[in-house]
Amino acid sequence: MKPIRIGCSGWNYADWREVLYPKGCPQRRWLQRYAEAFDTVEVNNTFYRLPSRAAVRGWVEQTPPGFTFAVKSSRYLTHMKRLTDMDRGVERLLERLEPLTGSPKMGPMLWQLPGNFKRDDERLAHALDRLPPGGHAFEFRHESWFCDEVLEALRSHDVALAIGDHPERPWQTHELTAGFTLVRFHYGKRGRRGNYGPSELDDWAGELKRLARRAEVFAYFNNDWEGFAVRNALGMRARLGG
Repeated sequence: MKPIRIGCSGWNYADWREVLYPKGCPQRRWLQRYAEAFDTVEVNNTFYRLPSRAAVRGWVEQTPPGFTFAVKSSRYLTHMKRLTDMDRGVERLLERLEPLTGSPKMGPMLWQLPGNFKRDDERLAHALDRLPPGGHAFEFRHESWFCDEVLEALRSHDVALAIGDHPERPWQTHELTAGFTLVRFHYGKRGRRGNYGPSELDDWAGELKRLARRAEVFAYFNNDWEGFAVRNALGMRARLGG
């Protein structure tokens, strides 16, 4: 079985005080504390703004060897430019991320497309041909993308189809299109207010093991409110023997 890495989408959440962060733990130490509990994180704030190189260097320095960062690409590229500015726009992002991309801690980059972005084979091909070196995953949020032609385009570039679990997107498939997959747990169906219930975590633990027979798995809980992501990620780790 291939490795399965479990973490959360981000670490800067006030709701996690006294769930993951002990009382009195200053915010500047949250990433260090997070990395004591998990060996991977999905960086969400890169979606909203370009980080400074100093901040990125701090991420690398504050985490132990073997820790892995998945990085969410900028919404400027995915939501505003809709994959059309894949040259200078990507260069700007990579320039800021260089302290991370130049380290062994860089994991996959996530390209999350907006829900109203319908299938466009030309734009997808344009983007896939211009992706920088490294692992990449695309999360589609419109049903039209889930077809054989799109999956084959991803496979031909060794790009993963991100699996986004949300009750509003029941058409999401669990296809493997690369040597790894990225699973994003957005909103539980059986718990309260988006929490994942015990039986739901049991089912997903089985599915992650199935996926790991053929691909390395990066799985992140994005239901950050009320500390659900932390508890669900720890619960998943326990189910997988971690």
